[in-house]
Amino acid sequence: QVQLVESGGGLVQPGGSLRLSCAASGSIFSRSAMAWYRQAPGKQRELVASITRDGSTNYADSVKGRFTISRDNAKNTVYLQMNSLKPEDAAVYVCNAQIMYTWANYWGQGTQVTVSS
Repeated sequence: QVQLVESGGGLVQPGGSLRLSCAASGSIFSRSAMAWYRQAPGKQRELVASITRDGSTNYADSVKGRFTISRDNAKNTVYLQMNSLKPEDAAVYVCNAQIMYTWANYWGQGTQVTVSS
């Protein structure tokens, strides 16, 4: 059974930092590009950052220079380091795995990030 389990969300003040983690089933992680999406109330889900199997990364313009996506292939885990957080970064952050060269796509349950003073 494929599982993506996120952790690391919480409440942080503006300007603060959080690191999100997403642990994936070993059966998919090594074959997948990984990504973080977020969805705020009343807004569409948006891509925050992605990372390919070989480590190439891509970021939404709104988070460039503040967020860093990385992956640890030995731990089957993808991370999202979020610095200089802003109130507009508040959302449910969801992990995604896209198995390369297939249509197979998996989602985690999400973790809440709240940015407020």
